[in-house]
Amino acid sequence: MKIKTLLLGLAIPITGFAQDFQLVSQEPSNPDNAPLPCHPVPHERQILWNETEFYAFFHYGMNTFTGKEWGNGDEKESIYAPKAMPDPEQWIKAVKAAGMTGGIAVVKHHDGFCLWPTATTTHNITRAGSEYGRTANIPELYAKASQKHGMKYGFYISPWDRNSAHYGKDTYVTEVFLKQCEELAQYGSDQFEMWFDGANGGDGYYGGEGGTRQVDASIYYDTPNLRARVHQIAPNCVLWGVGGEARWSGNEAGYAGNTNWAMTDYMAENVVREEGDINGWFWNPGESDAKATNNGWFWHQGETMKSAARLFQMYLETVGRNATLILNCPPDQYGVLPTNTVNELKKLGKLLHERLAVPVYGLDASTAAKDLAKTATIEVSETRTGGKYEATNLNDGDKDTYWGTNDGSLQASITLSWDEPQTLRYLLMQEPIRLGQRIKDFTIEYSADGSTWRELCPTLETTTVGYKRIIPLNGSTSESYGEGYKAKKLRINILDSRACPLLSNLSVY
Repeated sequence: MKIKTLLLGLAIPITGFAQDFQLVSQEPSNPDNAPLPCHPVPHERQILWNETEFYAFFHYGMNTFTGKEWGNGDEKESIYAPKAMPDPEQWIKAVKAAGMTGGIAVVKHHDGFCLWPTATTTHNITRAGSEYGRTANIPELYAKASQKHGMKYGFYISPWDRNSAHYGKDTYVTEVFLKQCEELAQYGSDQFEMWFDGANGGDGYYGGEGGTRQVDASIYYDTPNLRARVHQIAPNCVLWGVGGEARWSGNEAGYAGNTNWAMTDYMAENVVREEGDINGWFWNPGESDAKATNNGWFWHQGETMKSAARLFQMYLETVGRNATLILNCPPDQYGVLPTNTVNELKKLGKLLHERLAVPVYGLDASTAAKDLAKTATIEVSETRTGGKYEATNLNDGDKDTYWGTNDGSLQASITLSWDEPQTLRYLLMQEPIRLGQRIKDFTIEYSADGSTWRELCPTLETTTVGYKRIIPLNGSTSESYGEGYKAKKLRINILDSRACPLLSNLSVY
């Protein structure tokens, strides 16, 4: 009886164990064979920022009325005296007609004068010299105009303040700078960028104390706390420059390197800014700032606009080289963009639309350049297994699909064919940068008869692609349109890559 009882007692836990038994799925953990990211990779806000591509800079403020580029900080507030009500909506409409998708308004330059009624200083518009100046809250007007016209927007706020007695002291960052950034962030949670100039100290007024003050930008501005506080209010706002989420491309002439990596070491000073760093561990994409006018950043009497052809060249050398372009268009003393600026911007929009199919407000889609890749037969040397990475993803118009090779394959070729010869001038390629920047080297060939091949733009650096690369097939950005090449076939040979190459879009114009 004792033995029977023991056996019965054992039967209870065994039965309970069987009831709790779970089948474990034997499905592979990566059934679609999705490629692993090639680190570093961007944050979602950096991807949205890259997609902005081409946007405006509006330098407007105290310097508009003094004729200076850098005010000392001792300017009387009454000097700021707009001759009419500033009209940011006019700014927005003008740059939208140029094919831009947004803009940055300068609301505090190095002179410390604030174009909004800030609580941090009396050096602001409440003491302006005209009623127009006192009543025009530029950040508020600019944000509302941008939202009305579906344009992205943000603000330039100088970290260096030549007016403030606090600058260079412990109190400046907490009592002035961070609070000003928070005030500006309140003008719209949908801001895409906050712009911090690299000028960080020198001589100034400093509340009447004068002298020279220098700071170490890498620690003085409390960047981690600054990012956290701005992102809490505006989660998709990229902090440029001092903020560390996008980098200066190293010049103010509107070009980036033909080789342009979106990576650097964090806040590194020895990086070639126009090219980035293939070994950088930090996603830090390039932005190129340039002036559309022939004088300074602020409006000056008698200035002229650069031609639409020159501005188109800048576009090819920035947006077409894995950077973004922020093009300065300064409002005048009436608070509007001059007529010659508006007219040349409209001409630029027409060039972008008719040559590269850039969507431009006011221009009909039927007049846009035709993407010849959409009518081409596309063949690739290899397709990644998994069923989702076919060559048809290259011209399907969906930025979230992509073609790729298998792991370990760092080379590939893509051939586009047409039944009848097509006139080719530009090749546009994009990588799915959520998975990192990969391609290191490629060449381009064309065939006029379908069998004999000739290399295109052999002297041009065809190395990186990144978010977007636009190649003028004649190898020249200054004379990029030309007569083009009559071709029945176009071939891209990817010669090397950091990981299996992936492309999300391929267009030919």
